[in-house]
Amino acid sequence: MRLRRALAAAAEIWAILGGLVLAGVVGLNLASILGGLLGHPVPGDFELTEIGTAIAVFAFLPWCQLTRANVTADVFTMGASRIWVARMSLAGSLAALAVAGVLLWRMSLGLGDQRAYGYTTAILQIPLWPCFLPVLVSLALLALAAVATLTEDAATARGRRNA
Repeated sequence: MRLRRALAAAAEIWAILGGLVLAGVVGLNLASILGGLLGHPVPGDFELTEIGTAIAVFAFLPWCQLTRANVTADVFTMGASRIWVARMSLAGSLAALAVAGVLLWRMSLGLGDQRAYGYTTAILQIPLWPCFLPVLVSLALLALAAVATLTEDAATARGRRNA
C-alpha cells in the first residue's frame, strides 16, 4: 500500500510537471503569434512546440493509468459483472505494460542513436537526445503504474477484492 501511494505521488508530480511544460508551450505559441503580428515571431517555435508537447503527453500517461482515466468503451462493460469488468481491466493493464515495455526499450535505443549521430533541431540546433530522458522516465513510471493496476485487477478478477 505504501508503494502504491509513493507511485501515485510520483505519477501525480510528474503529470503536474508535464502540465507546466504544456502551459509553457501555450505561452510560447502565444508569444510567437503576438510577435508574428508585430513582425517578430519566436524563432523555432514549431520545434519547441513539438518537443514540449511530446514530453507533456508522455508525462500524463502514468497518472492516467493509475487513476484509470484512459479512454474506455463502456458499451462492453455496461451489463458485465464486476469480475468481468476486472478481467477486461486486467487485459488493459497487460496491454499498457506491454506498450510501456516496448516503448521504453525502443525509445532508449532511439536516445542512443540520437546522441551517437548528434541529431539536432533544424532551426535552433537543439540536440534531440536530452528530450528523450523525460520520455523514458514517463515510460518507466507507466510500466510501474501498469504493474500496480495489473496487480489490483488480478486480485479483483479472482474475487479477492471489491472493485
